[in-house]
Amino acid sequence: MLASKFTLSHVLPLLLAGFALSQSALSQTTPSHGWTQLNPSTPFPARAAFASAYDPISKKVIVFGGTDGTNQFNDTWTFDGTTWTQILTSDTPGARADATMAFDLKTRKLVMFGGYRGFLFLNDTWLWDGATMTWTQAQPTTVPTAATNPSLFTDPLNGHVDLFGGYQGRFYSRSMYQWTGSDWKPLNPSTTPYPRAGAVATLDFARRNVVMFGGISDNWVTQNTWTWDGRNWTQQQPANQPPPLYFTVGGYDPTARLVIVFGGGSVGVDQNITWTWDGSNWQQRFPPSSPPARELFGTVWYPPAGDLLVFGGRLFSTNALYDDTWSLH
Repeated sequence: MLASKFTLSHVLPLLLAGFALSQSALSQTTPSHGWTQLNPSTPFPARAAFASAYDPISKKVIVFGGTDGTNQFNDTWTFDGTTWTQILTSDTPGARADATMAFDLKTRKLVMFGGYRGFLFLNDTWLWDGATMTWTQAQPTTVPTAATNPSLFTDPLNGHVDLFGGYQGRFYSRSMYQWTGSDWKPLNPSTTPYPRAGAVATLDFARRNVVMFGGISDNWVTQNTWTWDGRNWTQQQPANQPPPLYFTVGGYDPTARLVIVFGGGSVGVDQNITWTWDGSNWQQRFPPSSPPARELFGTVWYPPAGDLLVFGGRLFSTNALYDDTWSLH
């Protein structure tokens, strides 16, 4: 029988083992590297507000749904470092935007929750199996309140997917749940961040916790940094912080041992700035080139190339949609 204890030392090999990692763009020894626009043979479809995550089982980036500003979609796309490919599945989640997904190390599946379709807020849970490239709708007994842009992330203690917050139609939430593999279990830490949706929430392997920053709340936007160790939240007091950010996500660079965050909205003005978190402080980076400013896009660390990918999204000021793919390497 396998031991039940689960630590981050089990997580990183599954996500990264067998991959030749390139030198990080943000390493102190390679400050001249920066963002490069890729030219995949099939471009990413122009859209925003989709769910996306890296699937270490299929070794592909997985994207579902999103919106073009008028319609919500229910298609699944993958990226293998070269080509975006639409995947047709026998069972497919309903069309949606503003859903979120993350990888569950225990079940080895991506977990997707929430979003909206038309005027309907969604609370269904879907599981992506990278071994069979299929979707399955879960049937949990406990169902979190329907929400858009909740934060989903891999728990640093046991590898399951945790859910925090989201926008529930009238209120922003600070509720927290954990996916057990078959059900959502409420979590009740003694301290929780302020209610929010659309925050950055990224597993920081080096510090063995999840770092969360920003998001939209009842007071419009938030500008504070919290870490989750699997048991409780702690508000950090870094000397430097990004401006208030929302509708962006981050990725962890194992070579530089930094969490990287790009772009996002900031009080109505989209950004194209790159930030890193080293466990105690945020630092703005100045790569020689950067993707255009955007929000509601995809950001995924892609281990096969050792790159951070940015793709799709929209520019708030014009509602222009992006179909581009960028790599920070």
